[in-house]
Amino acid sequence: MGEGQLRICVIGDELASGMGDARGMGWVGRVMARTRTEEPAFVAQLAVPREHTTALAARWEGECQRRFTPMADNRLVLGLGSADIDEGLSLARSRLNLANILDGAAASRIGCYVVGPPPRTDVDGDVLAGLSEAFADVCQRRHVPYVETFAPLRAHEQWNADVAASDGVHPGQAGYGLLAWLVLHNGWHAWLGLPDAA
Repeated sequence: MGEGQLRICVIGDELASGMGDARGMGWVGRVMARTRTEEPAFVAQLAVPREHTTALAARWEGECQRRFTPMADNRLVLGLGSADIDEGLSLARSRLNLANILDGAAASRIGCYVVGPPPRTDVDGDVLAGLSEAFADVCQRRHVPYVETFAPLRAHEQWNADVAASDGVHPGQAGYGLLAWLVLHNGWHAWLGLPDAA
């Protein structure tokens, strides 16, 4: 990884863009507001609504390489959703898609950080738990930080109330705040080589 300007590409589904947040910040904006760098970081939010990992694997490199430079500290953040379940992808296919992304990024010396899928009211919880566990295993095998969001939010009263007050799928301000908290307290600053936010 480079030592120049920090450049972060965030890829994933609509949750990576903060859809449903009245403040328009989502979890990415909240996390970056607590991320202090010596010079301003460049952050590109490259979300596609309801994108599954097969599509993500096909587009990430072309999208990101246009925004990276060999002189920068290039980082890739994956905000994974649950569209693989909607698409009917097998766990083996989901695992392979994520593995291909992480391996491709590693070959290009791009550091990766993965945020797992949060709960949805319209998806079987046990199936989604299995998907999150599969993603976590792929990351663990590659020593890539993985933020488990499903388990801590599955029975979280504030998360469930916030999603219910929206459309049953996407959180509002409170929910995105919870996602940001999970990211900030699961190795985010260490991954960037920065001191923790006060």
